[in-house]
Amino acid sequence: MKINSEADWLSQDIFDVFHMFLQGSKLDEEKPFVNFVMQQNGTELFMKFTVEFDEDTRVFEGFYQIEKYSNNLQEKRYIKRAVKKFLYENLSAYYGVKLPWGSLTGIRPTRVVYERLENGLDKCFIKEMLMKDFCVREDKAKLVDRTIKNQTSIIKNEKLIDLYVNIPFCPTKCSYCSFISSEYCKVEKIIPDYINALIKEIRAVKKMIKDKLYIVRSIYIGGGTPSVLEPQDLQKILAELYFDVSEFTVECGRPDTITKEKLDVLKRFGVTRISINPQTFIDATLKRIGRNHKAKDVIEAYKLAIPYDFSINMDLIAGLPGESLRGFKKTIQTVLELYPDNITIHTLALKRGSELVESNAQNENEVTEKMIDFGENTLLENGYKPYYLYKLKNQNAGLENVGYFRDKPCIFNIDSMEETSSIIAMGAGAITKRVFLSENRIERQANCKFAKEYIERVDEMIQKKMDLFSD
Repeated sequence: MKINSEADWLSQDIFDVFHMFLQGSKLDEEKPFVNFVMQQNGTELFMKFTVEFDEDTRVFEGFYQIEKYSNNLQEKRYIKRAVKKFLYENLSAYYGVKLPWGSLTGIRPTRVVYERLENGLDKCFIKEMLMKDFCVREDKAKLVDRTIKNQTSIIKNEKLIDLYVNIPFCPTKCSYCSFISSEYCKVEKIIPDYINALIKEIRAVKKMIKDKLYIVRSIYIGGGTPSVLEPQDLQKILAELYFDVSEFTVECGRPDTITKEKLDVLKRFGVTRISINPQTFIDATLKRIGRNHKAKDVIEAYKLAIPYDFSINMDLIAGLPGESLRGFKKTIQTVLELYPDNITIHTLALKRGSELVESNAQNENEVTEKMIDFGENTLLENGYKPYYLYKLKNQNAGLENVGYFRDKPCIFNIDSMEETSSIIAMGAGAITKRVFLSENRIERQANCKFAKEYIERVDEMIQKKMDLFSD
């Protein structure tokens, strides 16, 4: 796809809207050529898109009134939204398709709502605003409305921080996964060096926290699959993380990595939440996506964890290859029988680097949408409430990921998704975010992606964090 425009800063937004209509092979097949012209007179825009499709050329043009702006950053934001909405409405008419999230291309649909709330929008009109200003479908606008009303744990205070620790190792690589993680058996020799480097970074961060008088609100150890580590290695890491926190989460993920000895270690060091992620309760699907366990193993791992009184999250994925709507319904019914504290339903995202993308697996968009609708309606009927959501590019049918809770939402998930608190992230591939609330901006610092490089450059990673939090 080629985009010709004097406003180069809008090219990515234009591409993103086309990408929603022409995901994957369609975008490669049609290869539209787009010429975009925009003229601005104060808050009035004139836009003209000339789009050359394979066998058709269309012109979309018209005037658009943007909101009044008070600075250059706000002006650019409002122009971007206007351009995306104008293009979305015309492409929607051209293709005869209305997308669930309308012209919203970002990963955080809640972001625009919080902005409007700060500018005086009454919470009663969240749904109507999303439908009118961003063409969001009514059911998705209701979902955002419910989600925001359940995010009661947000506290905006620059002295409050969350800690994230990354363990980028898994028992095996799932076919849909594009995360930078390694199979444990292939990196076992460097695990001791990785843990030593990680502990070095944790100790440096602890000193900075003490010196800067920060308060740690929550800790999250993710991956990868942290529970793939041996109990003594888990203990070494957990022993460094002694903070009086509201919430301490460790992703256990794969049931085949969960043992009583490991759960004993987690409990001893103050962990309050774990995840046990079936993804599906259909054995044929588990085998197809490269998981070396069966549905019964998930149930046994869950039973093993119950006496420890952890809050437990279970992740499911809608749209896995070869899975039927009937199979997904069975998965939902099974997880409801277990009745965990949290359930997260992800829509399959085919990202670059995953085996499913490399093998050109086909998305079953219509079936996936029925799965997501069934999951949401059934969980709501059974007392679960949505508390965070986000979107990714290349998700089936342009859908979303949603976390549901019964009594205890995950503080870290809300803080990280809404970007309301700084997160100091340690380990290979971890991304630190410092939130400057008074300036309404965020700065990021990414650690090296790969474990071996992280081990070699950990001192450099530490120094970059110190620099980011220097004032």
